[in-house]
Amino acid sequence: MLSDNTEQTAGIFSRIWQKLVGAPKQIKDPQLFHKMSLIPILAWVGLGADGLSSSAYGPEEAFRALGTHTYLALLLGLATALTVFIISYAYSRIIEHFPHGGGGYIVATHMLGEKAGVVSGSALLVDYVLTITVSIAACVDAIFSYLPLGYAHYKVPVACGLAVFLIILNIRGVKESISVLAPIFAIFIATHLLMLLDGIFTHTSRFAPLAQEFHSSLSHDLSTMGAVGIIMLFLRAYSLGGGTYTGIEAVSNGLQIMREPRVQTGKRTMLYMATSLAFTAGVLFLCYALIAVKPVEGKTLNAVLANSLFADWPMGSWIAFVTIFSEGALLLVAAQTGFVDGPRVMANMATDSWFPHRFAALSVRLTMRNGIVLMGAAAIALLLYTQGSVAALVVMYSINVFLTFSLSQLGMSRFYIKRRKEDAKWKQHLSVHLVGLILCATILVITTFEKFTEGGWMTLLITSVVIGLCYLIKGHYLKVRKGIAQLDETLLDFPTAGPVNTSPLNPNDTTAIQLVSGYSGFGVHTLLSIVTTFPKTYKNIILVSVAQIDSGSFKGAEELDALENSVRGNLEKYVDLARRLGFAADYRLVVGTDVVESAVNECKKIAEEFPRSTVFTGQLTFRLEKFYHRMLHNETAFAIQRRLQWDGITTVILPIRVRI
Repeated sequence: MLSDNTEQTAGIFSRIWQKLVGAPKQIKDPQLFHKMSLIPILAWVGLGADGLSSSAYGPEEAFRALGTHTYLALLLGLATALTVFIISYAYSRIIEHFPHGGGGYIVATHMLGEKAGVVSGSALLVDYVLTITVSIAACVDAIFSYLPLGYAHYKVPVACGLAVFLIILNIRGVKESISVLAPIFAIFIATHLLMLLDGIFTHTSRFAPLAQEFHSSLSHDLSTMGAVGIIMLFLRAYSLGGGTYTGIEAVSNGLQIMREPRVQTGKRTMLYMATSLAFTAGVLFLCYALIAVKPVEGKTLNAVLANSLFADWPMGSWIAFVTIFSEGALLLVAAQTGFVDGPRVMANMATDSWFPHRFAALSVRLTMRNGIVLMGAAAIALLLYTQGSVAALVVMYSINVFLTFSLSQLGMSRFYIKRRKEDAKWKQHLSVHLVGLILCATILVITTFEKFTEGGWMTLLITSVVIGLCYLIKGHYLKVRKGIAQLDETLLDFPTAGPVNTSPLNPNDTTAIQLVSGYSGFGVHTLLSIVTTFPKTYKNIILVSVAQIDSGSFKGAEELDALENSVRGNLEKYVDLARRLGFAADYRLVVGTDVVESAVNECKKIAEEFPRSTVFTGQLTFRLEKFYHRMLHNETAFAIQRRLQWDGITTVILPIRVRI
């Protein structure tokens, strides 16, 4: 009775969870990739929102850094717009040459080596956690600008609640989450376009006085501060506004979710984002100067600007509220970028063994659930640590963004230098990346120097810790790989002497069901262990393998076909070896995202067909079991054993010793 109640409870929770995250995707659906991919407009919403939303905090930080020298806002607006176009164009070149995505991590790894790659990848991961954190914190700030100051202590709990909401939304799937949030993006575009155009066209009379003010203030500062002083002040403000550019790399990182042709879709998305961000940020600086905006406690500068511009409109206070509310909501959309691109970078690094391999796995909804949950949990931790302070988070954010930007521009510069004999336009392309490198490196150095004690040290420490962990994980995997390679050398060419068994399988005979992955010494060792440990016990051997669809293979129908053919080829080798060892042998191939679920279901089907069967699988065994082994080497064998034994199917785990 107790077990029935337990099963009932588990069933209820399972139904609730499926209701939240959605039903599993059908892998064999021929339209799957088309249905899940994004057209340029949706990609602009999902990935471009990060760049566009940075106009909510980047220009404000730069404008505040000017102090009383607000006349320089005009030059800041021009410099910001120009920088957006330069960095965007440079990333369009990255899209062209690295069409499978990965952005800064892939560029640095391929062009500068794996050491630069792990630095860039680690910086990107921390950057995407901060994308989520700063976007949510700025969203809450924008919304609370219209609430009494007494409610400020609710900011952090609300921010954490929004982070949990986004975690669930993204586990459901990228396209689904973007479609839900697309109306917010449209409202932001409409209201901010209205605000900025109103700021320009209703204050044309201020242009002449503003030009005079610029001239007189510049003359005054030249006589008091000197040209060097003005340049240093300008560079400081320009660098501290580096948050404005923080979402530009998102498109190049997320190319896997673009609709074919991906390169054209990615470049068009980049153009949409660059144009909208350059216009919004540049005109914001102009409006700040035209209206002579002054900071107000508890309100963002954009909220002050909106209130000032819409004050004389019918229902002006409501229009201002909707404008800033849409800004806050767009920041929530921008947090999507962290959930879309962060797990993809993590998956790329997991494929290269810098991260635990399980982070390359896909859920039944074909999302990188492990990465999404980790990114969300880390964002919540940072929200709690900084108490949702946008100023502190933007500093941490900018440092890592421009570290990655600098490495990417350096990598692309090296790329074109190496291709100078093949590419007639190499000088033109190189010049763009060199200018981008100089701009990004300048912002990185100044921001780190200026804000080191105000949070800069923390982001450098966190990034260094991530890099250190990556090297520890990679070192462990290399040692294990070396141990398994010894098995390969010994067993892959295993000689057999007896006759080849060509008999068909007999369902009434005793059957060994062996779970295997690739054709390796590990699998051969398990097969030989069955033979030696249970001599003359089994007549049939059925080899079962799951063609696991992870982030590396989930790129298109061709990649899935290649994966399936590769797994089938490996199974045929095992069948050949088993027949040479005297067994009647066959194989079963399953395609899925969850190895445990797929393997359990297939073994249950085989057990119904071959009632006298036992399931065998191998498991790596270490002389001294360490606490991190379970995290780095998934417990697939034990999970399968528990599920099958509960269903009454005998399952044996055979140890495979690895000396490291």
